[in-house]
Amino acid sequence: MTSTGPGDPARRSRGSVTAETAVVLPALVVMLAAALWAVAAVGAQLECVDAARAGARAASRGESLEQVRGGVRSAAPAGAHVVVSRSAETTRVEVSALVRPRWGVSLPSVTVRATAVSATEPGAGP
Repeated sequence: MTSTGPGDPARRSRGSVTAETAVVLPALVVMLAAALWAVAAVGAQLECVDAARAGARAASRGESLEQVRGGVRSAAPAGAHVVVSRSAETTRVEVSALVRPRWGVSLPSVTVRATAVSATEPGAGP
């Protein structure tokens, strides 16, 4: 025999799934936002690494430092800071960029950096 009176446990738990979902859903949204922000930061880091590497190779071959800076800026994330230095022995390219979440200010911004050093080829000059 089935009881459906006011004291029935099945009747008392009615709506509990809705309440639990209402509590868990915002937490899932925050976790998703944090994961997307982390993916964006990793992507910007990889862009900085690639830009620094390509810039160091170009500068070590003897391309002008202005051309190298322009090439690195085009390969790096928007607003990246680029420093290129060349000596008789080594060429160094440093790239840094500030990564901010695009959908709000609740997550902090982070600065990603990459440095590449290459041996300067003979005749490339400082």
